[in-house]
Amino acid sequence: MNRSLLVATLAGVVSSSAWADEVGCVSTTFRVLGLANDKICVDSFKDPKVDGVVCHVSRARTGGVKGKMGLAEDTSDASIACRQVGPITMKGELKDGEDVFSESRSWFFKKLQVVRFYDKPNNTLVYLTYSDKLVEGSPKNSISTVPIMPWGR
Repeated sequence: MNRSLLVATLAGVVSSSAWADEVGCVSTTFRVLGLANDKICVDSFKDPKVDGVVCHVSRARTGGVKGKMGLAEDTSDASIACRQVGPITMKGELKDGEDVFSESRSWFFKKLQVVRFYDKPNNTLVYLTYSDKLVEGSPKNSISTVPIMPWGR
């Protein structure tokens, strides 16, 4: 049974960030002996249910031996910015708090998540990023809003 849990967890790690594109990274801490430095990385992803919206998320990645082997637990710090990049088309019904993106932040049970809300009275999409653990959540979070506007001519 533990083996099944491990396989499911590793499968989640591999597939969770499959649809994000890395934009770039900057080193923040130098690691000796040629090991990977600590970094802040930026990825872009598209909302799978809303055409015309792109989000960029930045978060820390731990370097060193543990980071290189994928065993480090990254911090819960993250920031998000989402923008309209074309005509907005919603594919089906949007559910408040629906997962839009997730990425493993440690080898075991910690994820960075992005969820979407639709603020209907203000015709605005709201994207919230936060980190969670199996045992406790993280108060560190960030939001970005996308007012739904007409696009071009």
